[in-house]
Amino acid sequence: MTATRLSRRLFLLTPLALAACGFTPAYGPGGPAQNIQTSIRVADPSDKNAFDLVERLEERLGRPNAERFDLTYSIKTTATGVGITPDNAITRYNLNGTIDWALLNRATNARVTGGQVHSFTSYSATGSTVAGLAAQEDAARRLMRILADQITARLLATSGTWNK
Repeated sequence: MTATRLSRRLFLLTPLALAACGFTPAYGPGGPAQNIQTSIRVADPSDKNAFDLVERLEERLGRPNAERFDLTYSIKTTATGVGITPDNAITRYNLNGTIDWALLNRATNARVTGGQVHSFTSYSATGSTVAGLAAQEDAARRLMRILADQITARLLATSGTWNK
């Protein structure tokens, strides 16, 4: 049997194996996202980073209309110079971010799940002041989207234990 035939058979049999193990697409009918979409109210944003975070979470989880849960968060970011020229000018920054988050049952105010997510993005500080500020703003927006996606993934992964 050739490698092409083997890989084609493996490709065709993979969906059957996934179906047999109980795999359900997160956003498919009966998937975990179906039960949490539009049921989580994310705390109101207080700054640009929080606004970008809430925007992405609502994009992924839907705007709340049957609010069963409250999602609280605390954002910390730090910029670290990583590209330094011989004359000590910083040309590149890493923007590190951490979010502590918790999902609370709205009826009982009990913590259902939560955790901490981390990531980083980078941006260039070369060019004009305006270009540097635009790059910094873009990096912060990308970082909040990455962190929101991590929170969403954890909510989906654990929703079977707390969302019944």
